[in-house]
Amino acid sequence: MHRRASSPAVAAVAVMVLAGCGGSTPKEAAGSPSRASPAAGAVPSAAAPAAPALKPGEVRIAGQVDKPYTVTLTSLRGLPQQSVEVEYAGAKGQQKHTYQGVLLHDVLKDAQPRFDTSKKNGQLRAVVAATGGGDYRAVFAWAELDPGFAKSQILLAVSEDGKPFDDAVGPRLVVPQDTRGGRYVSELNQLWVGTVDTTVDGAAGAFGAGS
Repeated sequence: MHRRASSPAVAAVAVMVLAGCGGSTPKEAAGSPSRASPAAGAVPSAAAPAAPALKPGEVRIAGQVDKPYTVTLTSLRGLPQQSVEVEYAGAKGQQKHTYQGVLLHDVLKDAQPRFDTSKKNGQLRAVVAATGGGDYRAVFAWAELDPGFAKSQILLAVSEDGKPFDDAVGPRLVVPQDTRGGRYVSELNQLWVGTVDTTVDGAAGAFGAGS
C-alpha cells in the first residue's frame, strides 16, 4: 500500500518540474512583474520632441507636411486678402456677416503637405482638422478648400463686418458654403493636414508619417 506524499514535498517537486520545462515560478504566476527581453537588433526609439507651446492667437500648421509653421493675425494681415459675405444658422439664430481674410488653401500650401503622388489625385485622400478654443474641432476634405476642385472660399478671417479680431484670440475659420455655423471655428489654434489611408487601409498602407 503506497503512502501519500506530504504537501510540502509535492510543492517542491512541482517547482522543480516547472523550472525544468521553462514554466513560471510561483512568484511569476502570482503576478510579479518581469522584464521582457528586447528583440534582437532592436534599437530604442528616441521620443519625438514636444512641439513648443503656442502663444495666445497663434495657429500651428502641422501634420503630414514638410514645413510646419505658425501664423498669427499680424502675419495673415500681410497676405493677399479676400472678402466674403456669408449667411448661416448659428446658436444665436440666423447670422449674416462680411468677413475678410486669407484663403485657407494658400496658408496650408505654404506648409507643403505630403500627398501620395503615386496615386491618381493623391491629394483627394487628404483631410484637414481645424481645432479651436475649448478643444473644438471640425474636419474638412482637402477637395473642399482646393480651388482646383471646388469653388469655395474658406478663409482664415482676420475681421468681421470691418472689425478686426483681437490678436490674442486669433483668426476665425469661415466656411461660406455651409448653411450652419458648426465649422466656423473660433479661437483657432491648430490646422492639421493628414490622409485617411492609415484609417482605411491600416498602418501598413499609410503614406508618410504624421507629425
